[in-house]
Amino acid sequence: MSDAGMEKISGAILNKVMVDAENIIKEAKGRAKVEIENAKKRREERIEEGKHKMIEEAKGEAARILARASIKARQELLTAKASIIDEVINRVKNAVSGTPSDESPLLNLIKEAIDALGANKARIYVSPKDVATAQGILNSDKKLASKIVEITEFDCMGGVVAEDIDAKIRIDNTYETRLEILLPKLLPEISKELFEAL
Repeated sequence: MSDAGMEKISGAILNKVMVDAENIIKEAKGRAKVEIENAKKRREERIEEGKHKMIEEAKGEAARILARASIKARQELLTAKASIIDEVINRVKNAVSGTPSDESPLLNLIKEAIDALGANKARIYVSPKDVATAQGILNSDKKLASKIVEITEFDCMGGVVAEDIDAKIRIDNTYETRLEILLPKLLPEISKELFEAL
């Protein structure tokens, strides 16, 4: 084969290799372009997923913050209500303990306590502010006075404690005890009256 023939074959092979190389490069560029597009698409999907996840987390955190704030607000409201009710009760106690008992209510309390005691002779205990009133009651009611051997001062807001002579049975008819019995019944009414508008 001549040099010219070899050159022709060599040229044809070189052309074929160049065409094949161009086709390979073209295909590689096409695949690379598809891969790049897919990578961009996946990246955008991840960004969207990240945004969605962040939004969901933010919503969850906002709900938790709102729930905590709501609980705290309710606790503060309950504390304020309890404080107001305590203040009302303390004012009632102060008003009662600072005022001498009227004769009629004290007489009723003494009679109730003596009757409940069921003893022939008893000792009664009253607030220092009510000793004179109790003595006045006994001076006017001789039947009641015949059952009471002694009036003694007792640290209480008002009312009476009756005790049999042997100090074995005691009936507490003081304002404190009556308040303890009445308050659980009255608190819902007081609360309703004070806080109905809230």
